[in-house]
Amino acid sequence: MRVNTFPNAKALALQVGIAKGLFARRGLTVELEFTESSKAQRDGLAAGKFQLAQGALDNAVAMIETGQQDVVILAGGDSGMNEFIVQGGIGSFAQLRGRTILVDAPDTAYALQVKKLMARSGVAGGDYTLKPAGASPFRFRAMAQDRSNAAAILNPPFTVEAKRIGMVSLGNTAALLGPYQGVGVFALRGWAEHNPDTLERYLAAYVEAVRWVRDPSHRAESVALLAREHKLEPEVAERTYDELTDPAFGFTPDARFDSEGFGNLLALRAEVEGNPAQTAPERYLDLRYYERAMLLIAK
Repeated sequence: MRVNTFPNAKALALQVGIAKGLFARRGLTVELEFTESSKAQRDGLAAGKFQLAQGALDNAVAMIETGQQDVVILAGGDSGMNEFIVQGGIGSFAQLRGRTILVDAPDTAYALQVKKLMARSGVAGGDYTLKPAGASPFRFRAMAQDRSNAAAILNPPFTVEAKRIGMVSLGNTAALLGPYQGVGVFALRGWAEHNPDTLERYLAAYVEAVRWVRDPSHRAESVALLAREHKLEPEVAERTYDELTDPAFGFTPDARFDSEGFGNLLALRAEVEGNPAQTAPERYLDLRYYERAMLLIAK
């Protein structure tokens, strides 16, 4: 099966699942591929280019609400592990008035967090420029190469890399905005319904991979894998691992779904984009596969 995710350190759990044979132990061969942007991930899933997407769950909501795709959210993952990173010398959101802020896509996911934080700081949407630049590595690279790109929401390892070269964090977005269900697993509902056994085994193996990464006894091996797979210097890999396993910031234990965080995601989307969900949050979810996966692990 093919799984699509973003080229950042949060892919470590998937890479561990492959490298340590956790998927293979459950009879699965997983091909991991990286996406350039949220739009590319949404379009690829809709076209059936891969079976599962792991990314910002606001993209799943957007596929349902605006793309009219029958998508279902299957599990959680993390809060996004995002920080609002700015160029050195910028000390507040208000100082971004008249500046350029890089986003993946301007109408979904973490761009909505940008809009909320700017509005809360008294900076109207017309007083700054949102510039689509793709996934975190592209946003980080654009900021590093051109200081006129004043800010972006980034996640590990790019938050670590950014601070090393003089950029500054205005805070992590979950602390600034409250609980948020950032990343999770989603698929086309039809595929999930026709492949329940495969999906449950996949989710079981993924949970086992998250547990493996969060186990402190695997720190050295995880750091080495991060450094190799993401081409990181040892110090950056170590600091990145610490962020991935931070109890308040990193991987959610067992990739549990955060209902409060998802409610906040829907509320943020409704407030910022003006298109509230028409039904209860349960419309977007089917956690039965996850629950059966946890029973598989218990056995």
